[in-house]
Amino acid sequence: MDVTVVELLVPSHPSTISQVMLLVLRVFTGICFIRHGWPKLRNLATWATAMKTPKWLCFLSAFSMFGAGIALIPGLLTPLAALAILVSMGYAVVMEISSGFPFIAPDPYQIPEGDYAGPMGVGEPPSWEKAAMYVVMCLVLIGCGGGLVSLDNLLIADLLSSLSL
Repeated sequence: MDVTVVELLVPSHPSTISQVMLLVLRVFTGICFIRHGWPKLRNLATWATAMKTPKWLCFLSAFSMFGAGIALIPGLLTPLAALAILVSMGYAVVMEISSGFPFIAPDPYQIPEGDYAGPMGVGEPPSWEKAAMYVVMCLVLIGCGGGLVSLDNLLIADLLSSLSL
């Protein structure tokens, strides 16, 4: 089974509802990562210190979140943008697992008053569930592409087809 660059970047699309759902997933994920990346870029030194990670690596992660979030909203190079986010979130999963966090933490309302105070005060206990969900969302976008309503489909598919890659 030979897969062309066009099929990899702009997969075929089965139904209208799946196209709408890809649009919703893409826009939602893009907004989330603009919101995750921008504060990290603005407070890079603080974030790098808290993560105990080199500042340049934190910059790459924050920039990939922010830039890929912007690219996901209109669906520009969707699989590549999703891959950039996946790498950051995959690293987050590894860090959270190595810190001993559970996959799913107990719900905060089930924890008796005063029994949990995290590094930022009282709140939701840490887990790697959210980072793992972002990894799965990015895997879907990598595998399915941006969908029919995307710049990938409107601009890039024709360009790549004409180049016969």
